[in-house]
Amino acid sequence: MEKIQMKTPLVEMDGDEMTRILWADIKQLLIEPFVDLKTEYYDLGLPHRDETRDQVTIDSANATKKYGVAVKCATITPNAQRVTEYNLHEMWKSPNGTIRAMLDGTVFRAPILVSGVRPTVRTWQQPITIARHAYGDVYRNSEIRIPGAGKAELVFTGADGQEIRQTIFDFKGPGVVQGIHNLDASITSFAHACFQYALSVKQDLWFSTKDTISKTYDHRFKDIFQEIFDAQYKEKFEQAGITYFYTLIDDAVARVVRSKGGFIWACKNYDGDVMSDMVATAFGSLAMMTSVLVSPDGKFEYEAAHGTVTRHYYKYLKGEETSTNPVATIFAWSGALRKRGELDHLPDLMAFADKLEKATIDTIESGVMTRPCAAVGGDACAGGQQPHVPRSYRVAHGVRCCSDFLPIASFADAFLLLTGGIRYLVCAECDGRMKNVSVPITALDMPLHIRKENMAKKRELA
Repeated sequence: MEKIQMKTPLVEMDGDEMTRILWADIKQLLIEPFVDLKTEYYDLGLPHRDETRDQVTIDSANATKKYGVAVKCATITPNAQRVTEYNLHEMWKSPNGTIRAMLDGTVFRAPILVSGVRPTVRTWQQPITIARHAYGDVYRNSEIRIPGAGKAELVFTGADGQEIRQTIFDFKGPGVVQGIHNLDASITSFAHACFQYALSVKQDLWFSTKDTISKTYDHRFKDIFQEIFDAQYKEKFEQAGITYFYTLIDDAVARVVRSKGGFIWACKNYDGDVMSDMVATAFGSLAMMTSVLVSPDGKFEYEAAHGTVTRHYYKYLKGEETSTNPVATIFAWSGALRKRGELDHLPDLMAFADKLEKATIDTIESGVMTRPCAAVGGDACAGGQQPHVPRSYRVAHGVRCCSDFLPIASFADAFLLLTGGIRYLVCAECDGRMKNVSVPITALDMPLHIRKENMAKKRELA
């Protein structure tokens, strides 16, 4: 089979732990057999970041500016325990924070919906997209451990030497102090990105801060959004039949929980970080959420919205069985390939990305899923096992229980079937009754003559 060609390389940012394992499998099993994959590779795994003193992170961001589309694996943001575990030279900052700051982008995160995986919040019927400001706040902070009594001040020294000084707190003993910042230019870019994205998908836009408490910092966000909306987007929103709505963050949370979904929720950096995880979990799984960083000048970085799945990685290192959901990472690759195809006018590459996503969704909806998804949405078979094979297939073919089949080592086994490869599950526990009989995961995915042959073999053995 002739592979699909690419013109411009993707910027590939490898990562850490279990997602690094999945990353390699996805490339090898799902992409490289079909696409003549071109990437400019950067190893953002923590050991290499430490070796390069984090220069590799900066290099990858600059490469994204050059080529326009990147795909990123989940990475470790080290804490004190990780510094010891990896013997790091220092506690490096979040690579995501560094890349987001360099691109000055907005992160849009949306759940991947599949039938049978029902949202925990019963009122939600449509996806909720989180638009996360990707600059500043706690991710670009400065912190001081206060050793004892003294006064902490906030001081700004202008280029002309003029000082603005404000007391933060008079400490009577030890404590901590933190300084955060943001930029009018970045907030403006964030606002434009949110309004433009809402118009492109024709969904209402909500924005929330805590301006009643943060009367300068948060209020600045509110003012800039309102000024830009009134001046440039109000009429466009009216023509599109959508609305812009501002409210306090605590009121927004209450409204979101009661809503039906189907809107974009714009949040400041930290709020977006937390709320995207909440929305993803409530829709089914942290591993079922897409994430794309969009810069004001049209650069894109796709990634999964979750972390490195440390607990599974430690089990993997011990040789223990794991059941790690790769869907968001697959969608990061498909999103990047689709955007690369769009920019380079490669319809075959775009079509492949669409088919890969459809194969992923079809596989899950057929009943093939990892344990976290099965726990949320799968119907148990007669033997009480979560489904590896859809109930309709088990009933039609007289299979008594999912334990009759070998467990699926990874989604890749099923995806290969649906993307053009052929991979079967073979009976494992019937004492030879169905020995050497190949059973397709979904019967309708196989040619009719193969289905008839399989059924004939089953009748003979019975």
